[in-house]
Amino acid sequence: MTIDAHQHFWKYHPQRDAWITEDMQVLRRDFTPEDLLPILVQNGIDGCVAVQADQSEDETNFLLACANQHAFIQGVVGWIDFRDPALEKRLDYVKQFEKLKGFRHIVQAEPAGFLSDGNFRRGVALAASHGFTYDLLILHHQFPDALPFIHSLPDVPIVIDHIGKPSIKTKEKTHWELNLAAASSFQNVYCKLSGLVTEAEWNQWTRDDFFPFLDEVFECFGTDRVMYGSDWPVCLLSASYEQQLSIVNDYLQELSAEERAKVMGGNAIRFYKL
Repeated sequence: MTIDAHQHFWKYHPQRDAWITEDMQVLRRDFTPEDLLPILVQNGIDGCVAVQADQSEDETNFLLACANQHAFIQGVVGWIDFRDPALEKRLDYVKQFEKLKGFRHIVQAEPAGFLSDGNFRRGVALAASHGFTYDLLILHHQFPDALPFIHSLPDVPIVIDHIGKPSIKTKEKTHWELNLAAASSFQNVYCKLSGLVTEAEWNQWTRDDFFPFLDEVFECFGTDRVMYGSDWPVCLLSASYEQQLSIVNDYLQELSAEERAKVMGGNAIRFYKL
């Protein structure tokens, strides 16, 4: 089964979605399951994981409602307040929703040191004890904060979104490469092949811009801890769904059919328990 392990839905609201700036006009509209399904079918994708884009429990409820109405949405990564004193009660409540697989916080927008917050770390660990995963969204320069966070949570299934957002545009990968290798030494940590095209020069990239970075991902994580994700519709800032998918498919041609199947679905199914 082929799985897109990272995409989003929203009903556009200019205040809530203020992160969608003037240069992102293509994203200033609604993106719904009805929009995505024909794209997945056309590209041979069997299902997907919907990931939060807004930091509210309303967002989690919205994604769960989408998932309940559309069988192809096989999992949801929502948002929850990890620092809420009543977190355990909230986790006990949301455990009833079968398609809720994990949570994410938009750490890339937080100040330095955010991941050192003891309450946040305890919350992530508590969520994992209730069977939930954690999506780690950081920029490449935040790895020095992320590594102690990862080290402190050896029992939490963690996946690094967007391969840790390296500067593909500038082709600088030395520090990102070293930090990614350090993160991969923890066997509970996975990596998503997502968000690639938006870290490159928008609409001016070539396939070869990405391959040195993908080389490092597979060198670090192998083929058992890497999963494909489109980051649709955010990918539309720089590429069509087909274009971003072709980058990954072209790279994977050198792998065996079994290895490709893991990256394109098997690993996501195992990680998120789809």
